[in-house]
Amino acid sequence: MPELGKYAAEVTLAYGVSLCLLAALVAATVLRSRRVRRDLREMEKRRED
Repeated sequence: MPELGKYAAEVTLAYGVSLCLLAALVAATVLRSRRVRRDLREMEKRRED
């Protein structure tokens, strides 16, 4: 890791928060995708009946 000097804690914290936010966005996208896919399957099934 490069030498960050006196701002090492702040920079590391900013990277950590950014990675957590990115992970939350990916998780929310995957969960929504699953929900929408399930809903579409249910609608298609009702339409066939």
